[in-house]
Amino acid sequence: MRRRRALWAAPVLISTALTAAVVFPASAAAGAAEQAPARSYVALGDSYAAGPLIPLQTGIPAGCLRSTRNYPSVVAQSLGVPDFRDVSCSAATTEHLSGPQSVPLGVSPPQFEALASDTELVTLTIGGNDIGFGEIINECATRSPLQPTGAACRDFYHPGGRDELAERIAAAAPDIDAALATIRDRAPAAHVLLVGYPAILPDTGPGCFPVVPFSPGDVAYLRGVEKQLNAMLADRAAAAGMDYVDTYTPTVGHDVCQLPGVKWIEGLVPTAPAYPVHPNALGMAAMAAAVVDAVEHDTAMAG
Repeated sequence: MRRRRALWAAPVLISTALTAAVVFPASAAAGAAEQAPARSYVALGDSYAAGPLIPLQTGIPAGCLRSTRNYPSVVAQSLGVPDFRDVSCSAATTEHLSGPQSVPLGVSPPQFEALASDTELVTLTIGGNDIGFGEIINECATRSPLQPTGAACRDFYHPGGRDELAERIAAAAPDIDAALATIRDRAPAAHVLLVGYPAILPDTGPGCFPVVPFSPGDVAYLRGVEKQLNAMLADRAAAAGMDYVDTYTPTVGHDVCQLPGVKWIEGLVPTAPAYPVHPNALGMAAMAAAVVDAVEHDTAMAG
Protein backbone atom coordinates (compact mmCIF):
# COMPACT_ATOMS: atom_id res chain seq x y z
CA MET A 1 0.00 0.00 0.00
CA ARG A 2 1.34 3.41 -0.92
CA ARG A 3 1.99 5.86 1.87
CA ARG A 4 -0.93 8.26 2.15
CA ARG A 5 0.00 11.90 2.38
CA ALA A 6 -2.04 14.10 4.69
CA LEU A 7 -3.58 17.47 3.91
CA TRP A 8 -0.43 19.49 4.49
CA ALA A 9 1.43 20.65 1.40
CA ALA A 10 3.47 23.28 3.24
CA PRO A 11 3.65 24.77 6.73
CA VAL A 12 0.96 27.33 7.40
CA LEU A 13 1.54 30.27 9.74
CA ILE A 14 -1.48 31.32 11.74
CA SER A 15 -2.10 33.78 14.52
CA THR A 16 -1.95 32.23 17.95
CA ALA A 17 -4.49 34.69 19.35
CA LEU A 18 -7.26 32.12 18.98
CA THR A 19 -10.37 31.01 20.81
CA ALA A 20 -11.44 27.42 21.36
CA ALA A 21 -15.11 27.66 20.36
CA VAL A 22 -17.94 29.91 19.26
CA VAL A 23 -19.36 31.61 22.34
CA PHE A 24 -22.89 32.99 22.51
CA PRO A 25 -23.85 35.80 24.90
CA ALA A 26 -25.48 34.48 28.05
CA SER A 27 -28.81 36.18 27.36
CA ALA A 28 -28.95 34.86 23.83
CA ALA A 29 -27.99 31.40 25.00
CA ALA A 30 -30.77 31.35 27.59
CA GLY A 31 -33.39 32.18 25.00
CA ALA A 32 -31.96 29.80 22.45
CA ALA A 33 -32.04 26.89 24.90
CA GLU A 34 -35.86 27.03 24.93
CA GLN A 35 -36.24 27.07 21.15
CA ALA A 36 -33.25 25.27 19.64
CA PRO A 37 -33.78 21.74 18.24
CA ALA A 38 -30.74 20.81 20.32
CA ARG A 39 -29.27 22.41 23.42
CA SER A 40 -25.83 20.86 22.95
CA TYR A 41 -24.01 20.19 19.67
CA VAL A 42 -20.63 18.55 19.03
CA ALA A 43 -19.04 18.77 15.57
CA LEU A 44 -16.53 16.09 14.61
CA GLY A 45 -14.56 15.52 11.46
CA ASP A 46 -11.86 16.44 8.98
CA SER A 47 -11.01 19.51 6.90
CA TYR A 48 -14.35 19.44 5.06
CA ALA A 49 -15.88 20.21 8.45
CA ALA A 50 -13.08 22.39 9.81
CA GLY A 51 -12.85 24.88 6.92
CA PRO A 52 -9.08 25.43 6.55
CA LEU A 53 -8.01 28.97 5.65
CA ILE A 54 -11.55 30.36 5.60
CA PRO A 55 -11.49 33.51 7.78
CA LEU A 56 -11.56 33.64 10.72
CA GLN A 57 -9.39 30.75 11.82
CA THR A 58 -9.98 29.75 15.42
CA GLY A 59 -9.48 27.01 17.95
CA ILE A 60 -6.64 25.27 19.72
CA PRO A 61 -4.41 23.82 18.40
CA ALA A 62 -4.18 26.32 15.58
CA GLY A 63 -2.94 23.63 13.19
CA CYS A 64 -6.44 22.15 12.95
CA LEU A 65 -7.25 25.15 10.71
CA ARG A 66 -10.79 25.50 12.02
CA SER A 67 -12.96 28.36 10.73
CA THR A 68 -15.66 30.38 12.44
CA ARG A 69 -17.55 30.11 9.13
CA ASN A 70 -17.31 26.35 8.68
CA TYR A 71 -20.54 24.43 8.34
CA PRO A 72 -20.70 23.39 12.02
CA SER A 73 -20.46 27.02 13.13
CA VAL A 74 -23.14 28.09 10.65
CA VAL A 75 -25.37 25.22 11.80
CA ALA A 76 -24.93 26.16 15.46
CA GLN A 77 -25.76 29.79 14.73
CA SER A 78 -28.71 28.93 12.47
CA LEU A 79 -30.26 26.61 15.05
CA GLY A 80 -29.43 28.84 18.01
CA VAL A 81 -27.62 26.06 19.86
CA PRO A 82 -26.42 27.47 23.20
CA ASP A 83 -23.75 24.81 23.88
CA PHE A 84 -21.56 24.24 20.80
CA ARG A 85 -18.25 22.40 20.67
CA ASP A 86 -16.38 22.19 17.37
CA VAL A 87 -13.45 19.76 17.53
CA SER A 88 -13.12 19.10 13.80
CA CYS A 89 -9.53 19.10 12.61
CA SER A 90 -7.94 19.27 9.17
CA ALA A 91 -6.23 16.04 8.04
CA ALA A 92 -8.20 13.96 10.55
CA THR A 93 -8.92 10.31 9.87
CA THR A 94 -11.17 7.94 11.79
CA GLU A 95 -8.09 7.12 13.90
CA HIS A 96 -8.10 10.68 15.24
CA LEU A 97 -11.64 10.41 16.51
CA SER A 98 -10.45 8.09 19.28
CA GLY A 99 -6.76 9.04 19.39
CA PRO A 100 -4.67 12.23 19.44
CA GLN A 101 -3.69 14.00 16.22
CA SER A 102 -0.37 15.80 15.80
CA VAL A 103 -0.75 19.00 13.80
CA PRO A 104 1.42 22.08 13.32
CA LEU A 105 1.64 24.02 16.57
CA GLY A 106 0.27 21.31 18.79
CA VAL A 107 -1.65 18.10 19.35
CA SER A 108 -5.40 17.82 18.98
CA PRO A 109 -7.00 15.58 21.62
CA PRO A 110 -9.18 12.64 20.56
CA GLN A 111 -12.31 14.17 19.11
CA PHE A 112 -14.60 11.74 20.92
CA GLU A 113 -13.59 13.35 24.22
CA ALA A 114 -15.95 16.22 23.36
CA LEU A 115 -18.97 13.92 23.51
CA ALA A 116 -21.06 13.56 26.66
CA SER A 117 -24.12 11.63 27.74
CA ASP A 118 -26.22 14.79 27.43
CA THR A 119 -25.01 15.75 23.92
CA GLU A 120 -28.11 16.21 21.77
CA LEU A 121 -26.70 16.79 18.27
CA VAL A 122 -23.59 15.38 16.58
CA THR A 123 -22.31 15.92 13.05
CA LEU A 124 -19.44 13.92 11.57
CA THR A 125 -17.62 14.35 8.27
CA ILE A 126 -14.88 11.74 7.90
CA GLY A 127 -13.49 9.16 5.49
CA GLY A 128 -11.78 11.24 2.82
CA ASN A 129 -8.39 11.11 4.50
CA ASP A 130 -8.85 7.43 5.31
CA ILE A 131 -8.74 6.72 1.58
CA GLY A 132 -5.87 9.17 1.00
CA PHE A 133 -7.59 12.32 -0.28
CA GLY A 134 -4.46 14.49 -0.30
CA GLU A 135 -2.39 11.81 -1.96
CA ILE A 136 -5.02 11.23 -4.65
CA ILE A 137 -5.23 14.91 -5.54
CA ASN A 138 -1.44 15.23 -5.69
CA GLU A 139 -0.95 12.09 -7.78
CA CYS A 140 -3.69 13.00 -10.24
CA ALA A 141 -2.58 16.62 -10.59
CA THR A 142 0.91 15.36 -11.43
CA ARG A 143 0.05 12.42 -13.68
CA SER A 144 -3.08 13.49 -15.51
CA PRO A 145 -1.53 16.39 -17.48
CA LEU A 146 1.02 13.97 -18.94
CA GLN A 147 -1.82 12.24 -20.81
CA PRO A 148 -4.48 14.93 -21.45
CA THR A 149 -6.42 12.66 -23.81
CA GLY A 150 -6.05 9.60 -21.57
CA ALA A 151 -6.67 8.73 -17.94
CA ALA A 152 -3.24 8.45 -16.33
CA CYS A 153 -4.60 8.83 -12.81
CA ARG A 154 -7.20 6.10 -13.29
CA ASP A 155 -4.54 3.84 -14.75
CA PHE A 156 -2.22 4.50 -11.80
CA TYR A 157 -4.88 3.41 -9.31
CA HIS A 158 -5.68 0.22 -11.25
CA PRO A 159 -2.42 -1.73 -10.87
CA GLY A 160 -2.69 -5.22 -12.31
CA GLY A 161 -6.40 -4.76 -12.91
CA ARG A 162 -7.17 -3.98 -9.24
CA ASP A 163 -9.28 -0.97 -8.31
CA GLU A 164 -7.13 0.33 -5.46
CA LEU A 165 -9.37 3.22 -4.45
CA ALA A 166 -12.46 1.02 -4.39
CA GLU A 167 -10.51 -1.28 -2.08
CA ARG A 168 -9.62 1.64 0.17
CA ILE A 169 -13.25 2.72 0.37
CA ALA A 170 -14.34 -0.78 1.28
CA ALA A 171 -11.57 -1.01 3.89
CA ALA A 172 -12.72 2.26 5.50
CA ALA A 173 -16.30 1.06 6.01
CA PRO A 174 -15.61 -0.91 9.24
CA ASP A 175 -13.84 2.14 10.69
CA ILE A 176 -16.92 4.26 9.94
CA ASP A 177 -19.08 1.61 11.62
CA ALA A 178 -16.86 1.67 14.69
CA ALA A 179 -16.95 5.47 14.84
CA LEU A 180 -20.73 5.60 14.67
CA ALA A 181 -21.02 2.90 17.34
CA THR A 182 -18.74 4.85 19.66
CA ILE A 183 -20.75 8.03 19.15
CA ARG A 184 -23.89 6.13 20.08
CA ASP A 185 -22.22 4.76 23.20
CA ARG A 186 -20.87 8.13 24.33
CA ALA A 187 -23.91 10.22 23.35
CA PRO A 188 -26.85 7.80 23.46
CA ALA A 189 -29.55 10.46 23.18
CA ALA A 190 -27.96 12.45 20.36
CA HIS A 191 -29.29 12.99 16.88
CA VAL A 192 -26.28 11.89 14.83
CA LEU A 193 -25.75 13.03 11.25
CA LEU A 194 -23.01 11.61 9.03
CA VAL A 195 -22.35 14.43 6.57
CA GLY A 196 -21.09 13.51 3.09
CA TYR A 197 -18.78 15.36 0.74
CA PRO A 198 -19.90 18.08 -1.72
CA ALA A 199 -19.51 18.00 -5.49
CA ILE A 200 -15.82 18.70 -6.10
CA LEU A 201 -15.77 18.15 -9.88
CA PRO A 202 -18.52 18.83 -12.45
CA ASP A 203 -21.27 16.23 -12.19
CA THR A 204 -21.25 15.80 -15.95
CA GLY A 205 -18.88 16.62 -18.79
CA PRO A 206 -15.13 16.63 -19.26
CA GLY A 207 -14.07 19.13 -16.60
CA CYS A 208 -11.99 22.21 -17.34
CA PHE A 209 -8.49 21.07 -18.28
CA PRO A 210 -5.95 22.67 -18.03
CA VAL A 211 -7.37 25.16 -15.47
CA VAL A 212 -8.02 22.16 -13.25
CA PRO A 213 -5.37 19.75 -14.53
CA PHE A 214 -7.41 16.56 -14.73
CA SER A 215 -8.04 15.02 -18.15
CA PRO A 216 -11.65 14.23 -19.12
CA GLY A 217 -11.02 10.55 -18.45
CA ASP A 218 -9.68 11.28 -15.00
CA VAL A 219 -12.50 13.71 -14.21
CA ALA A 220 -14.99 10.91 -14.86
CA TYR A 221 -12.91 8.53 -12.77
CA LEU A 222 -12.49 10.85 -9.80
CA ARG A 223 -16.14 11.85 -9.90
CA GLY A 224 -16.99 8.16 -9.62
CA VAL A 225 -14.60 7.69 -6.70
CA GLU A 226 -16.25 10.48 -4.74
CA LYS A 227 -19.70 9.13 -5.43
CA GLN A 228 -18.56 5.69 -4.32
CA LEU A 229 -17.19 7.15 -1.07
CA ASN A 230 -20.43 9.03 -0.40
CA ALA A 231 -22.47 5.91 -1.16
CA MET A 232 -20.42 3.94 1.37
CA LEU A 233 -21.00 6.63 4.00
CA ALA A 234 -24.74 6.66 3.30
CA ASP A 235 -24.85 2.86 3.63
CA ARG A 236 -22.98 2.89 6.93
CA ALA A 237 -25.26 5.57 8.36
CA ALA A 238 -28.31 3.57 7.35
CA ALA A 239 -26.86 0.40 8.88
CA ALA A 240 -26.31 2.27 12.15
CA GLY A 241 -29.83 3.73 12.13
CA MET A 242 -28.46 7.26 11.76
CA ASP A 243 -29.03 10.03 9.25
CA TYR A 244 -26.83 10.67 6.24
CA VAL A 245 -26.74 14.24 4.93
CA ASP A 246 -26.25 14.49 1.17
CA THR A 247 -24.18 17.59 0.45
CA TYR A 248 -23.27 16.43 -3.06
CA THR A 249 -26.63 17.00 -4.74
CA PRO A 250 -27.20 20.58 -3.48
CA THR A 251 -23.69 21.61 -4.55
CA VAL A 252 -23.84 20.31 -8.13
CA GLY A 253 -23.04 23.20 -10.48
CA HIS A 254 -20.78 24.90 -7.93
CA ASP A 255 -17.66 22.79 -8.45
CA VAL A 256 -14.01 23.71 -8.96
CA CYS A 257 -14.60 24.54 -12.64
CA GLN A 258 -17.05 27.37 -12.01
CA LEU A 259 -16.31 31.09 -11.91
CA PRO A 260 -15.64 32.88 -8.63
CA GLY A 261 -18.89 33.61 -6.87
CA VAL A 262 -20.50 30.53 -8.41
CA LYS A 263 -17.70 28.24 -7.28
CA TRP A 264 -18.22 26.71 -3.84
CA ILE A 265 -15.21 24.38 -3.99
CA GLU A 266 -11.86 25.98 -4.67
CA GLY A 267 -9.43 24.55 -7.23
CA LEU A 268 -5.74 23.87 -6.91
CA VAL A 269 -5.18 27.64 -7.08
CA PRO A 270 -7.92 29.15 -4.87
CA THR A 271 -9.69 32.33 -5.96
CA ALA A 272 -11.27 32.83 -2.52
CA PRO A 273 -9.93 32.20 0.98
CA ALA A 274 -9.92 28.42 1.42
CA TYR A 275 -7.53 25.50 1.21
CA PRO A 276 -7.06 24.06 -2.32
CA VAL A 277 -9.77 21.59 -3.37
CA HIS A 278 -11.88 22.44 -0.32
CA PRO A 279 -15.11 24.35 0.27
CA ASN A 280 -14.96 28.11 0.53
CA ALA A 281 -17.35 30.08 2.76
CA LEU A 282 -20.16 29.73 0.20
CA GLY A 283 -19.62 25.98 0.10
CA MET A 284 -19.70 25.76 3.86
CA ALA A 285 -22.96 27.73 3.92
CA ALA A 286 -24.48 25.28 1.43
CA MET A 287 -23.34 22.30 3.49
CA ALA A 288 -24.77 23.93 6.61
CA ALA A 289 -28.12 24.45 4.89
CA ALA A 290 -28.30 20.73 4.09
CA VAL A 291 -27.53 19.85 7.71
CA VAL A 292 -30.07 22.34 9.09
CA ASP A 293 -32.74 20.92 6.76
CA ALA A 294 -32.01 17.42 8.05
CA VAL A 295 -32.16 18.52 11.70
CA GLU A 296 -35.38 20.48 11.23
CA HIS A 297 -36.99 17.64 9.28
CA ASP A 298 -36.16 15.21 12.08
CA THR A 299 -37.48 17.65 14.68
CA ALA A 300 -40.73 18.10 12.73
CA MET A 301 -41.20 14.33 12.39
CA ALA A 302 -40.53 13.83 16.10
CA GLY A 303 -43.04 16.55 16.96
